[in-house]
Amino acid sequence: MATQLIVEKDFRRIKNIILSSTRADDVFVSLSDSDSSTLRFANNQVVQHVSVHRPRLTIRVAFGLKNGSASTNRLDEDSLVAALRQAERIAHLAPDDPEYLPPLGSQSYLRMSTHIAGTANTTPLDMANRTKPVIQQCVEQGLVGAGIMSSSTNAHGVAASSGLFGFQESTDARFSLTATAEDSSGWALNAHRDVDSIDMHGMTRSAVMKALASRNPRELAPGHYPVIFEPAAVAGIFAPFLWSLSARRYHRGDSPFSGKLGSVVLDPRLTLRSDPGHPDLLGSPFASDGMATRHRTWVDQGVLKQLHYDRFTAAEHNVVPNTRPNAAILSFQGETADSVDALIAQADRAVLVTNFWYIRFVDRTDLTVTGMTRDGTFLVENGRIVAGLKNFRFHDSPLRCLKLIDAATSPTHAMTINGAKMLLPALRLPDFHLSSVTKF
Repeated sequence: MATQLIVEKDFRRIKNIILSSTRADDVFVSLSDSDSSTLRFANNQVVQHVSVHRPRLTIRVAFGLKNGSASTNRLDEDSLVAALRQAERIAHLAPDDPEYLPPLGSQSYLRMSTHIAGTANTTPLDMANRTKPVIQQCVEQGLVGAGIMSSSTNAHGVAASSGLFGFQESTDARFSLTATAEDSSGWALNAHRDVDSIDMHGMTRSAVMKALASRNPRELAPGHYPVIFEPAAVAGIFAPFLWSLSARRYHRGDSPFSGKLGSVVLDPRLTLRSDPGHPDLLGSPFASDGMATRHRTWVDQGVLKQLHYDRFTAAEHNVVPNTRPNAAILSFQGETADSVDALIAQADRAVLVTNFWYIRFVDRTDLTVTGMTRDGTFLVENGRIVAGLKNFRFHDSPLRCLKLIDAATSPTHAMTINGAKMLLPALRLPDFHLSSVTKF
């Protein structure tokens, strides 16, 4: 990529300009700079390539409990000072914020290898060459392929008048494919710091197989069924669990975990932890406010051990704050199956789900959510896939359906379209509520 991103020396210069140009009580500066390249394909042909450079600097200042912020994508001195003055004007006009807290002091950050040269040096021609066999395989199988391949180089920085300073460079590569037939589809998605660690060939083979195997789908009556969830489907049903680990809501009394801290909330063989430095995840050494991320266990052998305490809630309850449960790994502590195929081979009868979409809360107090299956739903009988199925709408809660698990694989790559990357197992569950059948 030709664009020169902000480096640490530049960010220190920016920080010094801003801090020396104001008399605010507190100043917090955050930088996000990215150079991304995205190749899009549809109808079995490349349709677009876009390269975008997105620098963004946000300045937040505070006078007592009055605070205001302003952003700019121009990083020359005059533009920086202009953005600073705008933030100051907003702060003076703002009412007192009773939840305002001054910036964190200096932090000790984990050392992470987040920048991969091979990803940073990926060119549009490289992406076209990697995508060509994907399209060819769709054409050979009479399917219509659509998706993206992208790579980006990123720089993130935080600094404050309190002495806080953090800076990190990273890379990110992504690939997705939807292979479509007349009445069926298959899908795959993954992201990694290292473009060479994305198995595009295997992902394409999987998406194509699903599209072919789910042709002429049957309609199965709605009801409660044993299910096999691929890791992406686990990500869809489990994400609301992660979103709800809020100590603020817990102490307010409207959390699905109210009264359950220290109690069993998942199958006793499940452990949930955060590992921001894991090489297969996209973690960062610091959160958006500059707080250092740490390895953390949230659920240990089914027992809820920790909640996410933002700084204000932590101060209210005199506990140490922590960062959100990102870079999540859910592991099954017991005998595991080698693959999804092994889970299928062990099943007498089940519905195999590739992915969920349009997931929405129905009842936040017990984590009941709804959504639809997508891109590969199958009937399994006597240890093999016997038919594709028309998609279902579901209504269920991870606090219910993940209380008892029949079998699981080791954690592996898991993503949904709108969610962060996680490492999750595929799961076979004895009961899941497929509440209605969709028309496709």
